[in-house]
Amino acid sequence: MAKKVVLAYSGGLDTSIIIPWLNENYGLDVIAMIADVGQGDDMDEVVKKAYATGAKKAIVCDLREAFLREYVWPMVSSGAVYEGKYLLGTSIARPIIAKQQVLVALAEGAEAVAHGCTGKGNDQVRFEHAFQALAPELKVIAPWREWNLKSREDCLDYAEAHNVPVEQSRTKIYSRDRNIWHISHEGGELEDAGKAPLDTTWVWTKSPAEAPDKTELVEIGFEHGAPVSVNGKTLAPVALLELLNEIAARNAVGRIDIVENRFVGMKSRGIYETPGGTLILAAHRELEALTLEREVSHYKQVIALKYADLVYNGLWFTPLREAIDAFVANTQKNVTGSVKLALYKGNVSVAERSSKFSLFSDELSSFTMGDSYNQKDAEGFIRILGLPARTQALLNKKLEVAK
Repeated sequence: MAKKVVLAYSGGLDTSIIIPWLNENYGLDVIAMIADVGQGDDMDEVVKKAYATGAKKAIVCDLREAFLREYVWPMVSSGAVYEGKYLLGTSIARPIIAKQQVLVALAEGAEAVAHGCTGKGNDQVRFEHAFQALAPELKVIAPWREWNLKSREDCLDYAEAHNVPVEQSRTKIYSRDRNIWHISHEGGELEDAGKAPLDTTWVWTKSPAEAPDKTELVEIGFEHGAPVSVNGKTLAPVALLELLNEIAARNAVGRIDIVENRFVGMKSRGIYETPGGTLILAAHRELEALTLEREVSHYKQVIALKYADLVYNGLWFTPLREAIDAFVANTQKNVTGSVKLALYKGNVSVAERSSKFSLFSDELSSFTMGDSYNQKDAEGFIRILGLPARTQALLNKKLEVAK
């Protein structure tokens, strides 16, 4: 019986040529595992292409609901944003794809798993760390670290030589990754960090110039930190995000241009579109501002930075991430309520925010003096707070006199 390898297959340039390459160089039966994380592809066509290029079997796995519930929503609750801008759209999808790939490999009796990640990128770490954490007995094949192809142009030459149809061309050579949370763009003119992206680079969100000339309001409801409704209508995760993506995209919301620090050590430039996600994160932050106690809120900002690093660096399947999730889940018990956002030509501002767990007190914050706050208490508080500074100042004065 021929030995098997399960390939994380997207139908893009890299994974399309990997199927014939695996056949030629390893003699393995290739099982194409196609993860549907909301990229919007015609899955029937992707399956046909996998078979046409040499796959022995193609399996489509609908992961959209689990992707949002088990990966994206916990990340939202953590507040994770990488280097202040990147909403981690590609990074957060890799763990669930890799996990499903392992499950398929074990079910099919495969001896190896393969991916199309380059030796320069972050994704190789994300996939392979997951493989080691979940099934270390599986062999890992990473063609980009083995073959003599050095560029996208080399890959196109290989595809042409093996009659593999691909969408990329020598004039349209972007590398894009899409799921229901975002779409990324790399390559082409974007490789020069000093150049602005072309208008045609953006494919999801409208430009501010094309967006409506009036403000659109959208209300997002949350329960325990997870989004559950839009404009008062309760929706399942996939339908909810699809609706928010549509609303945000037409209002030019969600565009990011970033020079980021890759885990492998180099800087890279990427363009990201995360329309609905931008709204969800903005609304979630506002709701936490109402409902989290000060010290929890401030410490959670520290946790968010670490969580973003864990997701970006491919360390999802680790005890630390699980422990942080437990902490975050505890902080989200009262993050329930709604936030209304005003969208206008790429700008997002807060129109309303409300929660039955709000810690905001009109009486305490008002300039009108009431019985709930005794101003005289502030004197003792300030004296105690200033004791170290006062002690240091007195010592400095004594030493100065003694000179």
